Amino acid sequence: MDSPQLDDLDRRLTHAFQLDGRVPFSRLAEVLGVSDQTVARRYHRLRSTGVVRVVGVPEVTKLGRVVWLLRVRCMPDAAGAIATALARRDDTSWVSLTSGGTEIACYTSAPRQEADEGLLLGQLPRTPRVVSVTAHRLLRRFAGGPAGWPGRASALNAAQVAALTPVWDGSAVTPRLESGDDALFAALAHDGRASLATLATASGRSETTVRRRLEHLRATGALYFDVEVDAALLGASLSALLWLGVTPSRLDAVAREVATYPEVALVAATTGPTNLTLSIGCRDDDALYDFLATRLGALPGIHQVETAPMIRTIKRSGSWVAP
Repeated sequence: MDSPQLDDLDRRLTHAFQLDGRVPFSRLAEVLGVSDQTVARRYHRLRSTGVVRVVGVPEVTKLGRVVWLLRVRCMPDAAGAIATALARRDDTSWVSLTSGGTEIACYTSAPRQEADEGLLLGQLPRTPRVVSVTAHRLLRRFAGGPAGWPGRASALNAAQVAALTPVWDGSAVTPRLESGDDALFAALAHDGRASLATLATASGRSETTVRRRLEHLRATGALYFDVEVDAALLGASLSALLWLGVTPSRLDAVAREVATYPEVALVAATTGPTNLTLSIGCRDDDALYDFLATRLGALPGIHQVETAPMIRTIKRSGSWVAP
């Protein structure tokens, strides 16, 4: 990109794709008041340069699975290899190096009823270079996931948001995985805007069947679309994970409040030594300090805060991230 920041149209496109990752260019152009060619040209430019990527993400909690966030503390010389091993697994969706390379944060999913031999925890690399592992089960999300990141969802006005937000009739039943869905999810993780022909080839179905299946998965909440964009281009060059200990009676109020902050990409109540996890993006160290001292510091009920700056993300939304 010519500019270190996304321009106004880039931001509006990013917001629009967060609302509907498969919105036709013609509809998007109509709502934004620009030409089809302008929308298509700008999107292909953003995607080809790796600035923006639209991805389809399975909402595993709708499919009988639970989500765990793991903290793997290890020796610095082993962190890269262990993170790579975790990223290779099919059941991890996000892997990042944090805390100067001494810790790995990893999202993984597992069946609600795990087998006796366990899943990821029982299969971590058997090495003394792993110092400790803590597991936090996500109980409820207040920001992130299908809700998106509020900080990058302010480029469109209310009328545009309403025009681009899909509306389902509410008649869809609880989703169940079918043969070909795993391949469909894998193709959408690579490119959420892949053509029906591409998705049909990947999943071994007809285009008509793929179209119906996409509509069903989206209507039941089993599939949503996310937009991967370098947070630095949104003015947030410093990303961090925060682990908060919150008084239980204040947990819901604190979670809902911080979910409205533009710096916050994810808020989730969890099990484990702490009970609220945040993923945030700030401009720099001073901005992170202000967030900790003034934004969080002003909220009653928070009695513990641990901050882990992210230094590199290796896997995101189920796909490898180019170095």
